[in-house]
Amino acid sequence: MGRGDLSDGQWAVLEPMLPVAVLGRPPLGRRRLIDGIRWRVRTGAPWRDLPSEYGPWQTVYGLFRRWQRDGTWPALLTRLQARTDEAGLITWEVNVDSTICRAHQHAAGARRDGQAQKEPPGGTRTEPEDHALGRSRGGFTTKIHLACEQRQRPLSLLVTAGQRGDSPQFTAVLEGIRVPRTGPGRPRVRPLRVRG
Repeated sequence: MGRGDLSDGQWAVLEPMLPVAVLGRPPLGRRRLIDGIRWRVRTGAPWRDLPSEYGPWQTVYGLFRRWQRDGTWPALLTRLQARTDEAGLITWEVNVDSTICRAHQHAAGARRDGQAQKEPPGGTRTEPEDHALGRSRGGFTTKIHLACEQRQRPLSLLVTAGQRGDSPQFTAVLEGIRVPRTGPGRPRVRPLRVRG
C-alpha cells in the first residue's frame, strides 16, 4: 500500500457501495484502479504519468470517466455521507469558504460549446457556459466554494468562474447540502450553525 492509498478498513467500507460489474472481462482490481484515480486527483499529474503499480493509465482513466458520466462518484459520496450521519459522525456546525485555483494555460483554448469538444464533459451535472473559467486579478482562474462540517467532511461543493464573488454563492453552497437518511425521512439540509 502506497502513501495515500486506501487502508483495509476504508476499502471494507467502500467496496460494498461500488456498482456491480456484470459484463466484460473481470475487473483488473478495483481497489488498485481507485487508488490510481485517487493518486492522480491528489497529485494533479497528467493521466499518462500514473505509476504503473496502479495499472495502465488508460484503464484507470476509463473507469474514472465512466463513473463520472453515469453519476457513480456523486452517488458514492451521498452514500458515505448518509452512513456517516447515521453513525452520528457529522457535526452539523458548517463552515463555508472558497478558494481560487489558477487554470492551466491550455484551458484558454477550451471550446465554448462543450458538446463540440473531442470528448464532451458528460456527467450528471451540466457544464457551465463559461466552463467555470474566468478572468480575475490572478489571470485565468476557477473558484471553488465548499461547505464542510467541523471534522472537515465535505457537505456541498460549487465551482464557478474566478471573478465570481463569495457572498452571492453562499446561499447556493448552503442549498447544496443534502444528506439523505438511511431509513425513512427527508434528507437533512439544515445545519445547526454556519460560519462563513
